[in-house]
Amino acid sequence: MARVEIGSPVTGTVWKVERAVGDAVQEGDVIMILESMKMEIPVEATEDGVVAELTVAPGDSVEDDQILCVVES
Repeated sequence: MARVEIGSPVTGTVWKVERAVGDAVQEGDVIMILESMKMEIPVEATEDGVVAELTVAPGDSVEDDQILCVVES
């Protein structure tokens, strides 16, 4: 299986996690939503697979390019 790490597109805060470890996702599915400068930024799956790992939780601060989750395809 290929492991794809999905990084944060911005510096901000994890507002909401939409998927759990073990959930199947398709490319474009929203995995979580970040809040930055009062804007909601969706973090989407970059390919089809299963969420293998979530490295953050709601309320966590994140940096640009920080790994947020891993999807196995």
